[in-house]
Amino acid sequence: MTAMNETKPKEPIASLWDDAHAATLSEPELLLYRSNLLGSDLRITNFGGGNTSAKVMMADPLDGQQVEVLWVKGSGGDLGSIKLDGFSTLYMSKLNALKGRYRGLALEDEMVAYLPHCTFNLNPRAASIDTPLHAYIDRKHVDHMHPDSVIAIAACKNSEALTQKIFEGELGWLPWQRPGYDLGLKLEALSQSQPQLKGIILEGHGLFTWGDSAKSCYETTLAIIKRAEDWLDQNTKKPSFGGAKVQVLPAEQRAALAAKLMPLLRGKISKDEYKLGHFDDSAAVLEFVCSADLQPLAALGTSCPDHFLRTKIRPFVIDFDPANPNFDAVVAGLDAGLEQYRADYVAYHTRCKRDNSPAVRDANPIIYLIPGVGMLSFAKDKATARIAGEFYVNAINVMRGANGVDTYVGLPEQEAFDIEYWLLEEAKLQRMPKPKSLAGRIALVTGGAGGIGQAVARQLLAEGACVMLTDIDQEALEAAHQVLVKAAGKDAIATVRANITSEQDVEAILTATALRFGGVDLLVSNAGIASSAPLEDTTLEIWQRNQDILVTGYFLASRAAFRIMKQQGLGGSMVFVASKNGLVASAGASAYCTAKAAEIHLARCIALEGANYGIRVNVVNPDAVIRGSRIWDGKWKEERAASNKIEADDIEDFYRKRSMLKLSVLPEDIAEAVYFLASDKSAKSTGNILNVDAGNAAAFTR
Repeated sequence: MTAMNETKPKEPIASLWDDAHAATLSEPELLLYRSNLLGSDLRITNFGGGNTSAKVMMADPLDGQQVEVLWVKGSGGDLGSIKLDGFSTLYMSKLNALKGRYRGLALEDEMVAYLPHCTFNLNPRAASIDTPLHAYIDRKHVDHMHPDSVIAIAACKNSEALTQKIFEGELGWLPWQRPGYDLGLKLEALSQSQPQLKGIILEGHGLFTWGDSAKSCYETTLAIIKRAEDWLDQNTKKPSFGGAKVQVLPAEQRAALAAKLMPLLRGKISKDEYKLGHFDDSAAVLEFVCSADLQPLAALGTSCPDHFLRTKIRPFVIDFDPANPNFDAVVAGLDAGLEQYRADYVAYHTRCKRDNSPAVRDANPIIYLIPGVGMLSFAKDKATARIAGEFYVNAINVMRGANGVDTYVGLPEQEAFDIEYWLLEEAKLQRMPKPKSLAGRIALVTGGAGGIGQAVARQLLAEGACVMLTDIDQEALEAAHQVLVKAAGKDAIATVRANITSEQDVEAILTATALRFGGVDLLVSNAGIASSAPLEDTTLEIWQRNQDILVTGYFLASRAAFRIMKQQGLGGSMVFVASKNGLVASAGASAYCTAKAAEIHLARCIALEGANYGIRVNVVNPDAVIRGSRIWDGKWKEERAASNKIEADDIEDFYRKRSMLKLSVLPEDIAEAVYFLASDKSAKSTGNILNVDAGNAAAFTR
């Protein structure tokens, strides 16, 4: 098993500007083009970070007169994927008029409420807090980026002197200040007093650059970043972070340890809100976690506000010695270590809080550093966990660069708190939509490439779960993955090819699930086959194949998932997709019916053992799910048609008319039933059976 993040060879930042394409674009479209180019490279700015703007002459919708309009990235969003509707538009005349409303630094937050009054053309995209930073720089095109190389310089003890030395007067410098209206005025003043400047470095924060055209602004941004990178490469002291203190474990051992640790850790931090995990053992991470300076640098915390808003100001360093890899000792020390971290975080809140500060939030760490192994990150969803890890890699790069040429300086504690618990940030959090019903849950679906498996996965994904899909058919699994990624995004869905009759394969499935997402909460056992033959024609091979897949496979998957659910201590839910044939015998299908009956009884047995741990086990019994089912694509369809003395093409109509409700049962119907039993909607149900068969009196449970 390999790391989730692979290190790519370092390539120089180069312009991707296409003059021919740019010539076809309007000014707003050129801003979008520039933004997407900048956001496509994490060395230029991190996900969701940075802002771009352009001041464009446009016809006022009220009188048709040409007016200057600020197009600027709106609140939220990511430059790499932003569309035109992601930009706020504001009258520059009204933004300039706001200066008359400004009452000083102590009251600058009230200026945010004025921004909607500056909106051009009723644009619904909310303006971000960074709007004044762009508005008042007297240049047509402005970029605000967070490149690691520039932040490394900005986070040095002698940041101002280094800025002058490296950029020889082409960049200005401003001391640390929280983003807001007053900082916008300071940017204006500096850019006007020194018109030769190409940009400004904000201490501990990032880079502003500008130009008279979209292209010149873009290429100036790249040139400044490359200049910073080149200077650091030429002047950085080696080795980084004080050199190596411990050895890196081999890749397989790193992955195995992370997969064992993540469910345990997840259980300890998910009591109030389910968390999802991410593992990173890229080269930058390993260099840092194995270094002599790991502890002191981790304690200093991050500098850039974009970093610590997603990572907390400090990580949690797990006490682990790769030279003596005692996993039990690590586990034994987790509770005390986490309790100390939480106590320290609450104390930080107590020391720094203002009279109107929000209450302390979740005090658990987000970033976990393991010497010799790598980094774990946990958050409320997979994308946030992954992005938090990426941001901490940015912080690692900043610390390497700053300490390599000077002394790294973290953000002062009070300043960090004032951003983390900023009332404007709190208001943004309060506006977030209510979590979906399965937010933070991790589901494993076997037989995931078939019609029912895909429908179940789609339903669980729609309700906020992350899904690991497994199947023995690699080609069908890849096709299912492509479809589901389009529906739910790359973070929420993963696949692993496996044979559930193999104990080794099943253990590998659960290891992959833990490594990818952090554990498992929901198991949907859906892998299936079907066979039909008179008893005398039922070979031992047919009998055994049904037992292997429908009984042994379900047993192996359940046992492996049960162990992880028990370790997590968060409860869990298993749903077996069995069959009406598990309750009602059918002539000519003894192997299949017996195996399905065993599935149902296995579910009841596990329900008895799981109750003490909050692990629920229930069964969905479909009947005649023909559309989208790979089972019905094979001999089973012909065999059941022959058994019922009908043509194979008439099979769906036959089963629909046979049902009491005269309805066809579809994969989506089974998915709805699985979701109900997997979710908290059925929190007080275990050991139960839900028939989804359009009505079959013989299958009524007794």
